[in-house]
Amino acid sequence: MTGLSGGSEQYAVTRTEQEWRDLLDPAEFHVLREAGTERPFTGEFTDSKAVGVYSCRACGSELFTSVEKFESHCGWPSFYAPLAGDRVEYLEDRSLPGRPRVEVRCAACGSHLGHVFDGEGYQTPTDQRFCINSISLTFRGE
Repeated sequence: MTGLSGGSEQYAVTRTEQEWRDLLDPAEFHVLREAGTERPFTGEFTDSKAVGVYSCRACGSELFTSVEKFESHCGWPSFYAPLAGDRVEYLEDRSLPGRPRVEVRCAACGSHLGHVFDGEGYQTPTDQRFCINSISLTFRGE
């Protein structure tokens, strides 16, 4: 995906590409602003059971809570719903040939968070799995 790096008028939080680079370390920039993916089972929040709120690492917008976090054993933190419907946005992702996906971005700054999958059979209230990169999040415990 291209075009994430620069500021965009559609988001409440905008920065130039250089401002994002100054704010984020190279790995964070790659995931959040270039729609990269961290390696599975390496993120700090993958197995976390701490109680609190997960926010966008780029802008601080609160996105998910530990209440909606569940163990999917997929290698990334999984949530069955965002904190509120307007906290994230959804975009069609056709970056993998033959396998369309739904990308999840922070609605406040447009940063890439991960993907959402429907109908996988997890015993959650929404039957959705928000597969989110740990590196795209910060955590504030209760």
